[in-house]
Amino acid sequence: MWKVTPLKSCILTILDKRGGVLLEGDLENPLRDMYGDFSDSELNKALMTLENQGLIHVSWISKKRRRIHKMTKDMGFLAVGED
Repeated sequence: MWKVTPLKSCILTILDKRGGVLLEGDLENPLRDMYGDFSDSELNKALMTLENQGLIHVSWISKKRRRIHKMTKDMGFLAVGED
């Protein structure tokens, strides 16, 4: 069955509601309420796509915890080799 709203749009909406920064664990419950059921690979693909588009930045806090930060117009991260 097709979902009405794409997973990427739901992630951005939740980030907007939460001030632009949250942990991956804090994202999963609101995302399930808004989007429905999804797999870890679907979430990882959506996060990677958003990060490649420059809309978010995902960083590792520990081995199993990630921080998701919504990018603003005045923010920027250097690509590999641009330092």
